[in-house]
Amino acid sequence: MVAFVIRRLIGLVFVLFAITVITFLIFFATPGVDPARQFAGRNPSHATVVAVRHQLGLDRPLPVQYALMMKRLFISRDLVSYGNQALEVVPAIKAATPVTLSLVIGAAVIWIVFSILVGLLAVVFKGTLIDPLLMILALIGISMPVFWLGEVANLLTQDRLHDTVRFSWVPPLGYVGFTANPWQWFLHLIIPWLTLSVLYIGFYARVLRADLLDVQNADYIRTARAKGLTPQNVLIKHMLRTSMITFVSLFGLDFAVLVGGGALLTEVVFGLPGVGLLTYHSLNGLDLPVIMATVLYGAFFIAIMSAIVDVVYARLDPRVRLS
Repeated sequence: MVAFVIRRLIGLVFVLFAITVITFLIFFATPGVDPARQFAGRNPSHATVVAVRHQLGLDRPLPVQYALMMKRLFISRDLVSYGNQALEVVPAIKAATPVTLSLVIGAAVIWIVFSILVGLLAVVFKGTLIDPLLMILALIGISMPVFWLGEVANLLTQDRLHDTVRFSWVPPLGYVGFTANPWQWFLHLIIPWLTLSVLYIGFYARVLRADLLDVQNADYIRTARAKGLTPQNVLIKHMLRTSMITFVSLFGLDFAVLVGGGALLTEVVFGLPGVGLLTYHSLNGLDLPVIMATVLYGAFFIAIMSAIVDVVYARLDPRVRLS
């Protein structure tokens, strides 16, 4: 197990290095892209652009430019936005990360609990009307785009039904930090949590149901039944544990993608100042340093979570350690 972890960590270092190189080349070495002209302001003179290019080190060889950019991003952390030079990139991402984590972790708790519950109920009631009904509901959840569902939720809770008893408790769109007011933090996030989790509840419930049905006739399951274990023990302790291997793999990657910026649409719809909303604004303004930093942030998080998932997977299934 230790050897597997060491191999995975070594591979992770090379992957992260490759991500930084590829991202830098895409944003700063693509023909036609001139960050100095953007940094110099509106209608700059040629002399101003040349001076800015020299100041940013963009007139030096690409390896030197890469080293300077990584130094400003990871060591000195003084990289600033080209569109808003008062915006420091690293502090902006650090301030936005807790918002994204609050959104994704809360939604993840909801979708894990309800997807396992729906998947188990579908297997328990297989052959009855409840099973296809649950799977139809799950399919409906998968089919609803998060931006559409979020807009519908806002229309009901912020406009049409806001003054009714049902939704009068819903605060205006925005975010309140957990340390500032835990109750307001919860109220501001409950609707975004539910909106973001609907798709994943449906998807994970269907995946879990399929895995549970695949293993129900396996030899070790028949042996467990032959020993006289109750159906509940067989389902929870044997079938569910084995089926969770796929569940854990999918969850790790989906969680990483959402934290890395995949929750962008949810953050935009609900006005949550997370990494996704920061990326959205930087894309609108073609702010290369912020875009590059958020892309690296997302890629790093996905790569690290992928490594963690591999280690957890190896823990659950020893055969993986040999690969």
